[in-house]
Amino acid sequence: MSAQQRLAILTGGSGGLVPGIAEVLAHAGFAIVLTARREQPLNDAAERLAARVDTPVVAIPSDATDPASAAALVQQVTDRFGRVDVLVNAAASSTPIGGAIESVEVDALIADANVKVGGYLRYTQAVVQAMKKNGGGHIINIGGLTGRSSDTLSGLRNAAVSHMTKVLSDQLAADNITVNAVHPGIVLTPHLEELFADLAQDRGVSIDVIESEFLADIPTGKFLSVAQVGRMVAFLAEAQDSAITGQSLTVDGGYSRGIFL
Repeated sequence: MSAQQRLAILTGGSGGLVPGIAEVLAHAGFAIVLTARREQPLNDAAERLAARVDTPVVAIPSDATDPASAAALVQQVTDRFGRVDVLVNAAASSTPIGGAIESVEVDALIADANVKVGGYLRYTQAVVQAMKKNGGGHIINIGGLTGRSSDTLSGLRNAAVSHMTKVLSDQLAADNITVNAVHPGIVLTPHLEELFADLAQDRGVSIDVIESEFLADIPTGKFLSVAQVGRMVAFLAEAQDSAITGQSLTVDGGYSRGIFL
């Protein structure tokens, strides 16, 4: 890695949208540090990514629930590379928590928020000094559309991500550090395909029927690709100034029906 090459840390790096987002950033010229709690899946994801890109890809395990672990991650990165330009916060549980209030496991809901909201705060605390030393940086928090709907109680974590993003953007703007949130819509991933298969089996219909029902609510008539989300993240990560900050940006093909002024 050259002294001028920018570096991005992505949390939740072992799966989901993150490896695809990292690939877009790598093609934009960023060196990539993937981090996640489970070491073997993380290493596997990093190896797959490294085979597809020409920039450095490094896997460093860390735990989003442990502030010392987040701090140690950033220390390793700065010791090795000397800088952190971008933090993409994406570590989260993939299991929604909801249902009738009488049966909701409140402790599970709080633990879920601790990973995503608490984790985002811990990693942000860890990188701020390195970004200030480097003259600025970009923090991008991956949220979700459940924060704008009443579909499931675990959407509260994504509402909190938007609030946290705005608060942090106010605090860090003077240091030339931008903080924005990206809320993806319905992204076609193996996890979503598994969901479609389960729904089809439960209802005794074809997977095509399930897909058509989901697509009917998307004005573009298409599911998102991970790369489309990645391009929004890269747009924010490559910004040359701090004019765009404190924003919650949706990438959803028009799926959201609310009007946010």
